[in-house]
Amino acid sequence: MTTSSQISRSFCPVSCALDILGDKWTLLIVRDLVFSGKRYFGDFQNSPEKISTNILSNRLKKLEEGHILLRHRDPANARKVIYMPTEKCLDLVPLIMELVRWGAKYVPGSNVHKNLSQRFEQDPVEFMAEIRQSLYRE
Repeated sequence: MTTSSQISRSFCPVSCALDILGDKWTLLIVRDLVFSGKRYFGDFQNSPEKISTNILSNRLKKLEEGHILLRHRDPANARKVIYMPTEKCLDLVPLIMELVRWGAKYVPGSNVHKNLSQRFEQDPVEFMAEIRQSLYRE
């Protein structure tokens, strides 16, 4: 991942995006943040992929540095940290939905998000409005 102080390898938009998002853990954290409503460190640790604590800590820090998520104290329990998606994070939803669609098509048995994918394909604008509404309701 690249922070604002690091220089990208090239000016290609794909390369620049991969400098930020180029490992599986980053997109899985974004997936959980947006689609599963996970907000706490322990929530992310309990994902089926079983991310290790050191990798999770590193990715959360880099996502915060990249302004993809916000980190702040939980108002209900000041001892806990809560993570919230930013607009930059929400702009990744179509990318994740394309990965869902691609995985469902080419990886046998991975079509667990078929309804989600169908809703996105039917009306992406309404789908995004529903995602935003669900996040801001919390």
